[in-house]
Amino acid sequence: MNARVKLTLLICLGILCAAPYFLSPYHTTLLLPAIAYGIILLGFNLLFGYTGLLSFGHALFVAVGAYTVAILTSRLGIKNMEIIFLCAIGASIVVAVPVGLICVRYVRIFFGMLTLAFGMLFHSILFKFYDLSGGDSGIQVVRPFLFGQDLSSMDKTSFLIGPFFYYSIIILIILGALMWRIVHSPMGMHFRAIRDNSRKAEYLGIQVHRFRLIAFVISAIYGAIGGALLVIPVGLADPELAYWTHSGNIVFMTILGGFNNFFGPIVGAFAFIGLKDQLVGLTQYWRFALGIVLVMLVLLLPNGIMGLLQAKKRMASQEKAQ
Repeated sequence: MNARVKLTLLICLGILCAAPYFLSPYHTTLLLPAIAYGIILLGFNLLFGYTGLLSFGHALFVAVGAYTVAILTSRLGIKNMEIIFLCAIGASIVVAVPVGLICVRYVRIFFGMLTLAFGMLFHSILFKFYDLSGGDSGIQVVRPFLFGQDLSSMDKTSFLIGPFFYYSIIILIILGALMWRIVHSPMGMHFRAIRDNSRKAEYLGIQVHRFRLIAFVISAIYGAIGGALLVIPVGLADPELAYWTHSGNIVFMTILGGFNNFFGPIVGAFAFIGLKDQLVGLTQYWRFALGIVLVMLVLLLPNGIMGLLQAKKRMASQEKAQ
């Protein structure tokens, strides 16, 4: 990471941390799902952008994290957020390993359809088994403790735009730094080799299925942690979190930001939340409008927002050189 990227990253983090001081409470709370999706997409892009496996059922792991929070806080009385994260990680691994062992043996559309099938199976379980998941009503999420601190005396808005907002940023920074280390490590080079030419990687001695499974499990862990953060502002975990349209949103955000850039998915998360908020306020057919945006994006900006910014940067450099 060069000095210019570090400076830009610090400026963006500074603006994000200062958001509660210059944005309204409503717009500040809009940043919370963007931060949670940023974490989810970091993991998803490890699987898609770096390993070359496109999952259409990644919302399954978001729902695993969300229901872990709901069950622990409302039914078991466990409210420590750090313990909840550990449980969400454990639950995601338990689900991801058997699912991954089946899915990573396939590639392209076959992998995508298998993940979609498992995602819809999990959605059906959440929807039908009322005693386990609360059925279509879902399960209430009780406000957790942050770093062991009971903040129940604060009103909901103050909690969300104060302690929970900065707690979410800390988690994003930690997991972002960890993912940066992963993708720039020898393991990350193995993932890219598998993406570029899996058969050649296998000839070179790389255990392709093993590394695909590792990427799948890591992406599931990030999805579960992001899902745990995602439902706290809403206060409810419901089966729609595992529905295929939610997985579609995850893919959309990744493409919107640019999956060829490490920071692209995070940019896509913030852009998607802002775009959705504007479209919902303008028309009841906002999903149709989002579909049009996706079509235009694929046709005009196949590398996403970050791809456009990088192209402009290259053009500026060429003009200076001339």
